[in-house]
Amino acid sequence: MTLVDQIRRMVIIVSKLHGAGYVPAGELVDYVTQRMHSQYASSSGCTLRTLQRDFQTIEELFGLTIRHDKLRGYYLAEQIRSGADYGELLLNFEILNAIDADSDIRQYVLPEHRRSREIPYIPELLEAIRERHPVVFDYQLFRHEGKIVHREVKPHYLKESQHRWYLIGYVEYDKGDSLRCFGMDRISHLQVKDRERFVRNEQIDIPALFRESFGIWNNLNDPVEEVVLRYDALDGAFIKTLPLHATQEILEEKPDSLTIRLHVRITNDFVMALLARSRSLEVIRPASLRKRIYDTCLGAAGRNKPAEDERRAILE
Repeated sequence: MTLVDQIRRMVIIVSKLHGAGYVPAGELVDYVTQRMHSQYASSSGCTLRTLQRDFQTIEELFGLTIRHDKLRGYYLAEQIRSGADYGELLLNFEILNAIDADSDIRQYVLPEHRRSREIPYIPELLEAIRERHPVVFDYQLFRHEGKIVHREVKPHYLKESQHRWYLIGYVEYDKGDSLRCFGMDRISHLQVKDRERFVRNEQIDIPALFRESFGIWNNLNDPVEEVVLRYDALDGAFIKTLPLHATQEILEEKPDSLTIRLHVRITNDFVMALLARSRSLEVIRPASLRKRIYDTCLGAAGRNKPAEDERRAILE
């Protein structure tokens, strides 16, 4: 069994369960076998035991739990609880599936050019997560003038946010293990301690952990706040079709404006997302966020103030 075949099977499994809801075991085995043969010319059969191993890998790597109902079959248990994250993951799965199945499709799919640099350690980390091996690496602290520190981590998940990949795992401290996030573009000299194993924390609920946050930063000491924002009709149309957060709801919609409400921890990533549409943004509440946006825009205006001759040209 190759890693490529397993990834292909996982794509097929998730797509099938999403579309069908409940799928009997025999039907799922036949479906995956048929799709592997028709799309990838794979002659190897597929057994229920193979799929059950794939279910475990899907949960370990992506936080999606597949359960079995004796009467109706297999289903995605996480679909209702984490709809936003699930939808994003499924979309990535479907695009990967389509591109990989037909090389001609690649000419019609335009990937994002603005990406972080290549991440060389994804295969090693996926294997470490699956086999429960600790990893050690050097890590660059962007907020501390590029200082390099050495870390040993019990890897649990990989998460993508804002065009970057992050390793989520536990670091052992004197007071016990603490959950931490590491930007994979800042990891170097990674080694897998394949002679050691750790006990995986099966109680952690990753979707719930990030449900009330924006981006990767999630300090549980930060309060969840009610945020009310107003945009003009143009920006509002974009905000409606691509919500800022899963908690977004429309409070008022007028011909010239859209007012929304969210319940979220106000992180740096969230503020940066708001600034992306600062052209028409008005923060109604909280006052602290309104001042933060004001101070940021005021500073940017000062740094980008046109020279006198440019200002005259603009006025003319």
